[in-house]
Amino acid sequence: MATRTRNGPGKASRKGRSSGGRATARQPGERATNDRYTPPIPKNAKVSPPWMGWLIIGLFVLGVLIIILNYADALPGGVDNWWLVAAIGSVFAGLMVATRYH
Repeated sequence: MATRTRNGPGKASRKGRSSGGRATARQPGERATNDRYTPPIPKNAKVSPPWMGWLIIGLFVLGVLIIILNYADALPGGVDNWWLVAAIGSVFAGLMVATRYH
């Protein structure tokens, strides 16, 4: 009975053992062929509006400013945890907008 080679995680073969695949290298100047075609993304789909960057920065700065003013007791109502919730919400909103920025 033939012995099987044991594969590691992700079906990776052990060091020094060949698992088949490409036996020869490509010749210089030869292009790799791919069976799948991915159409290019239109340029207008990649560009975010100019105000989006300023919105991200503004939400971050607003959140940090609320935290600083809360601990300095400069906000109406004195030191309150609801101000910190608003600050965390502002920073979180900035992160959500930043994930959509191109």
